[in-house]
Amino acid sequence: MASTTNGNPPAPPDGTPAARLAQDIVIENAGGDPVGAQAIAPDHAARGAPSPQPVPGVVRPASVPTTDTLREIEQLLYRQSELLDAKLWQDYIDLFTDDGVYWMPVTPEQTEWEGSPSIFAEDKHMMEVRMGRVTHPTAWSQAPMWATSHVIGNVVIEAEGPGEWQVRSRFHMMELRRDTVRHFGGTYRHTLVRQAGQLKIKLQRVDMFNAQAPYDYVLQVWV
Repeated sequence: MASTTNGNPPAPPDGTPAARLAQDIVIENAGGDPVGAQAIAPDHAARGAPSPQPVPGVVRPASVPTTDTLREIEQLLYRQSELLDAKLWQDYIDLFTDDGVYWMPVTPEQTEWEGSPSIFAEDKHMMEVRMGRVTHPTAWSQAPMWATSHVIGNVVIEAEGPGEWQVRSRFHMMELRRDTVRHFGGTYRHTLVRQAGQLKIKLQRVDMFNAQAPYDYVLQVWV
């Protein structure tokens, strides 16, 4: 076995591939003129590692939820999006409590829907009126090929109390209408309660991050 000196490995024997590789490695321009980006922009300096920044506006969960509770909540949100994409409007409405509200504010700063404009602010009765309109045989908005596809994720329980949960999640929705595709995304905030052993939606708030974007036609159903 080859010996070492001062803890360093021995030099490779002359003529071996390792020795030739070591001889071929030449550091060019050591201490000479600038090269690369500095040759084009002398003031250029390498960027340091970014320092971690706190994420603003994120509410930490009040406690770590049990796996069963979080799983049940996730399944409810997934089912809600599946019902929307399948256009099963009545089943969708039935997920809400009798006094449940679906609310989409114009801006994230809004704290209430009464006395201020909203994109959606519908109780269960108004949701059923909307269902009747879009399912009417002469509803022109439903005549073209029209479909949606939702993806739900990042489900977090922000707060919980006896029989009630405040839940935040993210959504992306693609809408196809004839040959036009539109994308919507943002945050869901659900207030969930348990009634007769089942989770129900007492309030669903939808904050779309592209709510202010220009659109050729208005939303026909819930996002």
